[in-house]
Amino acid sequence: MPTEDQMTGQERRSYLKRMKVRYLKVNRRERGQLLEEMEQMTGMHRKSLIRLLTGPSLDQKKRYGKRERSYGAEVEEVIVCVWESLDAICAERLTPVLPSMAQHLARFGVLKLSEEIEEQLKTISRATVSRILARYRSRRRRLPQKGAERANQVTKGVPMGRIAWDMSEPGHCEVDLVYHSGSSVMGEHIHTIQLVDVATGWSERVAVMGRGYQGMQVGFERIVERIPFAIVELHPDNGSEFFNHHLVRFWKEKIVGVQLSRSRPYQKNDNRIVEQKNDTLVRQYFGDLRFDRPEHLEAMNALYEQMWLYYNLFQPVMHLKEKIAVGDRVRRKWDEAQTPFERMKASGKLKEERQVQLQALYEQTNPKQLREEIYQGLAHLWEQSQATTTQVA
Repeated sequence: MPTEDQMTGQERRSYLKRMKVRYLKVNRRERGQLLEEMEQMTGMHRKSLIRLLTGPSLDQKKRYGKRERSYGAEVEEVIVCVWESLDAICAERLTPVLPSMAQHLARFGVLKLSEEIEEQLKTISRATVSRILARYRSRRRRLPQKGAERANQVTKGVPMGRIAWDMSEPGHCEVDLVYHSGSSVMGEHIHTIQLVDVATGWSERVAVMGRGYQGMQVGFERIVERIPFAIVELHPDNGSEFFNHHLVRFWKEKIVGVQLSRSRPYQKNDNRIVEQKNDTLVRQYFGDLRFDRPEHLEAMNALYEQMWLYYNLFQPVMHLKEKIAVGDRVRRKWDEAQTPFERMKASGKLKEERQVQLQALYEQTNPKQLREEIYQGLAHLWEQSQATTTQVA
C-alpha cells in the first residue's frame, strides 16, 4: 500500500506522459539526467522507465480475461451464512469475526468448515468481503422503516455535556426513551427505555407502559438486575420522565455513588450513541406502529430478552479510537470490531462468576436460530398490533 509520499499507479503514468515529451527530444547525456530524476520521483527501476518511455503508449492496457477468483463458492457460502446470522452487518464489523463465528456456527451444524476454508477466512480482506456481500444486500429481508421537553427544577445542579468519545471505562451510560404511540401520542401507550454503555457498546432495552415514575422505576430495576457491570454514570436528556424527585431518589438509593449528568437542551448529539441505537435497535424493529396493550408489552419484553443476548454476545461493534482535524474536516479512525461481551472481558470489569455465565450462554446459543426466533416473534407482534388497530377502527 503506498505511503503518503509515494505516487499511485495513475499518478506515475500521468507524470511519465509529461516527461516522455522531454525525454524523446533531448540527447543521450540529458536523457540520463532525466532518468535519474524520474527514478527519484517514481521509485521505479531505470530499465522499467526506459521500457515505458520508448514503448508505443503509456496508457494502461485493458484486461481482456476475467481475473481468477481467489475464494471459491464454499467460502462465499460461509461468509453469507455468518453475515445473515449477524443480521447483515457491514463488512468492517464482519471481517474480524468471520473465523470465530464460522467455527461457532459449525458446532451447531449450520454450516460445514474445512481447514482450507478456515485459513481463507483468516486472510480474506474487508474489501473482498464487501464485494461478495454486495450481490446479496438487495435480497435480504428488511425490517419496516419508520418534542422537546422543558427543563425542570430537578435538573438544577446536574452537569450538562456529553460523555467523552474516547471513554475506556465501562459504566458510563447514555439512556433515552422511545415512544411507541403510532400517529397519536394521546392515551397510554408503551415506551422503550434504552441504555447503552459508551466504552463497550453494551446495550439494554426494556418496554414499559407509560412514562410515569412507577413504570420507569420498574424498567430501571429490570436493567440494573440484568446488566453485568456497575453503572458509574447515567446520562439522559432533560426529560421529566428521567428527572423527577422519585427517580432521582431511586438512583441515589439503588446505586450508591452513581453520577447523574444530562445533555444540553436541543443538543441531540450529546446523546449520539443511544440516539443511533434508537434507530437501529428499536425503530427498525417496531417502526411507527402503536403498542398499547398488556399483551404487546409482554411480547416486546420477550423480544428484548432475545435481543439482549443476540446483540451483546454476537453482534460486533466498532469504537472510535482517533479523531484528526484535517482543515475544516475531521478524519475518524475506528478500532477492530468486537462484540460488547468481548470488550467487557478485555476491560477486566466483569466479575468472574458473571463472565462464566455469559460464556456458557454464548457457547450454547446458535445465533442464526436466535435471529430467526426474533423475526418470528416480531412478525407475531406486528399481527397483534394490526389486529388491534382494525378492531378499534
